[in-house]
Amino acid sequence: MAYTSTVSNTGGVSLKSPFAAIGAFFAAIGNAMIAASSNSSRLNKVEMLNAKSDAELAKMGIKRDDIVHHVFRDLYYI
Repeated sequence: MAYTSTVSNTGGVSLKSPFAAIGAFFAAIGNAMIAASSNSSRLNKVEMLNAKSDAELAKMGIKRDDIVHHVFRDLYYI
């Protein structure tokens, strides 16, 4: 017959845990800033395309209703 045992060391105080939490917090802020700047450039492109006339959009092969889908096409599929 075999016996197994699991030991958990959650009772002690570890300095690694608070530093890891602080690092994760700043990493999340950095990732949010990167995502915001990426989406800002996409929104600028949507505004630029919205400012074009229907004839200009037709030359580009884009319908006015499909501008947002065209700009964000690599992020989602509908």
